[in-house]
Amino acid sequence: MKKILIFVSSVDGQITRWGDSPVSKWSSEEDKHYFKKIWDDASLTVMGSGTFNIAPMKPTPKHHLVIMTRTPAKYKDHEVVGQLEFTNKSPAQLVAHYEKEGLRQMLVVGGAHLATSFFKAQLIDELWLTIEPKIFGNGGNFVINENLDIDLQLISVEKINELGTLITKYAVIK
Repeated sequence: MKKILIFVSSVDGQITRWGDSPVSKWSSEEDKHYFKKIWDDASLTVMGSGTFNIAPMKPTPKHHLVIMTRTPAKYKDHEVVGQLEFTNKSPAQLVAHYEKEGLRQMLVVGGAHLATSFFKAQLIDELWLTIEPKIFGNGGNFVINENLDIDLQLISVEKINELGTLITKYAVIK
């Protein structure tokens, strides 16, 4: 199963503006359309509870959304069987579970803690990073303070608007 991490960042590598604003407030309309298409085409998406709490996603019958949290019982009222699941499984356990079910792709879409845990477990195959032509100076990174040494190889780059928003895709070299 291919595991794809998807983020949008400023040119200076921030995924939040000054640490607290949701991406939807500063990313380009073109990036929002790009992400919506990826989201709509995905059958399995994983995000952290922090991202879910900021931007709760509604379950749909053709899309399985898994929210990773230390406290899944806290979200029991939100669960929808086969559509919206809350779990405290590790990234490796989650990947093994869905590989066993025969799924071919997993999108990992939100939360620095989540991204870091998947990188540390060497479970990310590709990074799809939209780079917006903005500089924030301060904000959040898509990985938390960990010693990582991950090599990437550029697969593709596409300019999607006049300002120069870039969609880049990288393979993780293992």
